[in-house]
Amino acid sequence: MSNSSKKILIVVAAILVVAFAAYRFFVGNYNSIVGYDEAVEAAWAQVQNQYQRRVDLIPNLVSTVKGYASHEKDTFVQVTQARAAAESMAGAGVPKDAAEMEKIQAAQNSLTAGVRNLLVVAENYPELKADQNFLALQDQLEGTENRIAVARQDYNKAVQKYNTFIRRFPQSLVANQHGFEKRPQFAASQEAQSAPKVEF
Repeated sequence: MSNSSKKILIVVAAILVVAFAAYRFFVGNYNSIVGYDEAVEAAWAQVQNQYQRRVDLIPNLVSTVKGYASHEKDTFVQVTQARAAAESMAGAGVPKDAAEMEKIQAAQNSLTAGVRNLLVVAENYPELKADQNFLALQDQLEGTENRIAVARQDYNKAVQKYNTFIRRFPQSLVANQHGFEKRPQFAASQEAQSAPKVEF
């Protein structure tokens, strides 16, 4: 084999090694980004599950309170409207930006305020506060609010990992090339993140 043939083979081998390394770099980083993105999707699904659980509890709670305080019509209307607004957001994918996150949070904050008002009404009715069905619903609501807080926290952790990964160099090259963008986190007010007070 001549020297020129050896040189050509060395050049071809070097090109193949560089091409393979570049391929592994891009594919490896792309797959990692997809993995982090899927973790965000899964965490968001859990937030949505807990929101739906809360939405599902509201009619029973309203019905129970209505049995004792039927003249509190304004409160019932407020809760029903807030529930409808929150339910309309159910099934929405992961918010793509802060504006979408704010819409979802506004609907959830409105529902939280409505539930708080409903529970304030309940305080005026001692028979209601002793009703076993109401007490069971109150416990379920409190548990759901705790689950929502945990699901939001898990979502924020998943988003933080994803956002950090796609913003680091050289992963940012792959992320930008394939349209992976930063995801918004929960940044709700302290009041919005706290569970409704359900102690009587």
